[in-house]
Amino acid sequence: MSDADDIDLFDGAAECGCAAKLPAGQLATVLGELELPDDPAVLVGIKTLDDAGIYALDAERCLVQTIDFFPPVARDPYTYGQIAAANALSDVYAMGGRPLTAVAVVCFPASRLPLAALGAITRGAADKLAEAGCALLGGHSVVDPQTKFGLAVTGVVARNAIVDNAHALPGDLLVLTKPLGTGLTIMAIKARLATAAQELAANRSMAALNQEAARLALALGVRAATDVTGFGLLGHALQLARASGAALELWAGALPQLDGVRGFAELGLLSAAAYSNRAYVGSDVAFGEHLALADQDLCFDPQTSGGLLLACPAGRAQALVEALGGPAAGAALVGRVLPEDDGPRLRVLTAPPSP
Repeated sequence: MSDADDIDLFDGAAECGCAAKLPAGQLATVLGELELPDDPAVLVGIKTLDDAGIYALDAERCLVQTIDFFPPVARDPYTYGQIAAANALSDVYAMGGRPLTAVAVVCFPASRLPLAALGAITRGAADKLAEAGCALLGGHSVVDPQTKFGLAVTGVVARNAIVDNAHALPGDLLVLTKPLGTGLTIMAIKARLATAAQELAANRSMAALNQEAARLALALGVRAATDVTGFGLLGHALQLARASGAALELWAGALPQLDGVRGFAELGLLSAAAYSNRAYVGSDVAFGEHLALADQDLCFDPQTSGGLLLACPAGRAQALVEALGGPAAGAALVGRVLPEDDGPRLRVLTAPPSP
């Protein structure tokens, strides 16, 4: 038994995982004030609030770059490291890229926790990077009152294979590749209301790579993608809709979700980030008349290492869901892309409208 075996990283953690992100509205305000040089090699920058940046090296090859780190999202240090790595890698997968290298970002309370805990976190991340075929090159650490860990990841993508959040077309169908509810489950774990099985399922979902989902998406001609993380399903869906100049219709009854999360939502186990996500989306969403508040709240729940939201040509969407393993694996057809009009960009219905 190591010194890390009895540690519960949730002890003293005010916010967990991607729920600790700066609220999307505040971030958009700050980024909107930046004056950036016009560089034609920047193919995807901050303008569309996409998952990663893309920089053209030449006419064929591009770099994909991202960074992601957060406070503990699991009680166990090794599991936390795995999830942090899967979450950072997901940004590269969402752009159609292949991760090559990573460097770690470490904030650690060395006077409060044993170094064995940091060792376990780092091993978890290194093992997940090895699974992805991504090399860990090093990192940077500082002493901090709150543990935080993550990675800056560099990948590559062919210029003609880039997938971004700006090319969804009316008629495309929306596929979600992982179940929702990690934020609610984490809150339930901290409140000691989640079962061991529910905690394990959430950790396994968060630690799972989006590598295969991205590969299948490329093979089936997905036009646009984003990964669903701290701004919740609707926050990231709104960014995709805005970037694409489209509207999205989502079907609440079709959304895959972790076991127990609707009950957690009914109990009001929402993080502060869920409320800031609702404020960010604001009047850009319209909910169906009879959609329960718990179902609405699930759409704002901040996810950590969530699935990919994919805009897929309608004729290929069902094949994509089946290739991903279908509902049993947490993948589902959850909506469609509509033309932009005078209505809200997001419409959340209980089920698809009748033909």
